[in-house]
Amino acid sequence: MHTVIIAEKPSVGRDIARVLNCKGKGDGYLYGEGYVISWAIGHLATLCEPEDYNPALKKWRMADLPIIPQEMALKPIAKTEKQLQLLARLLNDDKAEKIICATDSGREGELIFRYIYQWAKCTKPVQRLWISSLTDTAIRKGLDTMKTGTEYDNLFASARCRAEADWLVGMNATRAFTLRRNELLPMGRVQTPTLAILVQRQKEIEAFDAKEYFEVEAQFTKGDASYTGMWFNPKAEENKSRLYEKDAAEALAAAVKGQAGIIESIETAEKRVPAPQLFDLTELQRECNRKLNLSAQKTLSIAQSLYEKHKMITYPRTDSRYLSNDMVPKLKTVLENQVHAPYTDFAAPLLTPDKLPVTGRMVNDAKVIDHHAIIPTGSKKPLSALSTEERAVYDRILRNFIAAFYPAHVYDVTTVVTQVQQSGFEKPDFAENGIFFESKGRMDKELGWTALYSHEKTGEKEKDAEPALPVMTKGDAFSVTEATALKKKTTPPKPYTEATLLSAMENAGRFVEDEALKEALKASGLGTPATRAAMIEKLISSKYIERKKKNLVPTEKGMKLIAIVPPELRSPETTGKWERGLTRIANGELDAGKFMESIKRYIHYLVKGAR
Repeated sequence: MHTVIIAEKPSVGRDIARVLNCKGKGDGYLYGEGYVISWAIGHLATLCEPEDYNPALKKWRMADLPIIPQEMALKPIAKTEKQLQLLARLLNDDKAEKIICATDSGREGELIFRYIYQWAKCTKPVQRLWISSLTDTAIRKGLDTMKTGTEYDNLFASARCRAEADWLVGMNATRAFTLRRNELLPMGRVQTPTLAILVQRQKEIEAFDAKEYFEVEAQFTKGDASYTGMWFNPKAEENKSRLYEKDAAEALAAAVKGQAGIIESIETAEKRVPAPQLFDLTELQRECNRKLNLSAQKTLSIAQSLYEKHKMITYPRTDSRYLSNDMVPKLKTVLENQVHAPYTDFAAPLLTPDKLPVTGRMVNDAKVIDHHAIIPTGSKKPLSALSTEERAVYDRILRNFIAAFYPAHVYDVTTVVTQVQQSGFEKPDFAENGIFFESKGRMDKELGWTALYSHEKTGEKEKDAEPALPVMTKGDAFSVTEATALKKKTTPPKPYTEATLLSAMENAGRFVEDEALKEALKASGLGTPATRAAMIEKLISSKYIERKKKNLVPTEKGMKLIAIVPPELRSPETTGKWERGLTRIANGELDAGKFMESIKRYIHYLVKGAR
């Protein structure tokens, strides 16, 4: 007799097999020491299509809507059906007396196993292995502290409700509005609000009315020392440096040129920027879009290759930016194994002390649920084995990991106010107490973690960079050698890039007013790190949006769709309400049947609206 363990992916199955000393190899499974270990490859079973219930439903007709099966059925996913059949045989083998669910520790991982278990019609007792890292210590501890599968029934109910509700709403809404408009209009709970975010930004850009304004910049000089300053109005509450009349700006510039400027005040403030946190998938995708101009989907594909093919990074489809405590002993080895330049030099200072500078910004068990942050594995594989793009993404991950141990970047920001002594100038109200110019300077004190990125600064304009100011003291006099009225215009909101759209999807709660829904979205956002890239690509393939250089812009089709769908379908509030309900189901506070009844009422409302 033996125990069957089902992991979510082959790599996890192999890790568990190593800990349990299971060295035997079968076709799609490992065995030994009283265990048979196999794995899913993501989802292996999925919800049936309408035509699977009734062949007549293959034809789309408004009269058939809404389609709400009395009981949702499952079917194999065609490309992985062989593995599903294998798992069914292993689960139902007469020699298998106990089952261990070892899929990912979270809602979706629970659903993957339960769908396999349900499709196989297995009734054997189940225990749940709940771990968030794959160190030997974590696996052994998890095996020693397993709970019965029934203790996770509420989590499964939450996962099943999410899957069935997505299916019901997406399928019925897509059919209803496609039939209404006579063109294919794919819809979904996540897809449609994401499109709505892009459409709203496009409307703001198109409605933007640019306004002209002027700023006056002065050059102050004394001997070899010089600096620039921008005029400002101390009385103004906002936009203090703006003048809206050209004549006034030019008159001010002419009046101060050649005059003396006296240093009114000098204030220096120390700024500390801590090292960046480790990457989760969304932050890695943002980083690679900003720095490497890679799409979210391309970044995910490369990260999967670095994980699966090259074994050089940990599991990438994670939403955590933290590591668990059991991983700390391995971190030094990962640093010691950085044998390639320039990473060796960056890692060396960290290895001198006896103990690595690990902080709470890096390690926090409470913030690791399914998977820990993305870090290098410590592989010594030659970098020449990687493609150009693989190496570029690996470089971002490796530098991020090493930088996380480094101290903060410390610099001083100095703000200088210069009062110009003017003559022959009829002072307006805002200058009755004097004419003032503000200058800012920045001086690095400790590079800290930014030393790992110093190669990127050459030729780049950093948004917070300021030139160093000359040595000066309060009361010093400088001459205004040049003064210019600069013509400028207010700028519209920027179109979304993939980096900024990923941020908007992750932080969708800011589009919602209800505080409880904000909190629900804070925990989940629109989609998951693993699905957001695919969602963006789906919007593109559906011709709802298009790429224009680095920007994502809605098409006419996308704009029209958002104009016709009901507010509930395009608002992130709906997702917030769902997530709040699903969380309550997982916590045993809400009956799954009541949640699904509310979904069915919502579907009737959508179909009625389309009609």
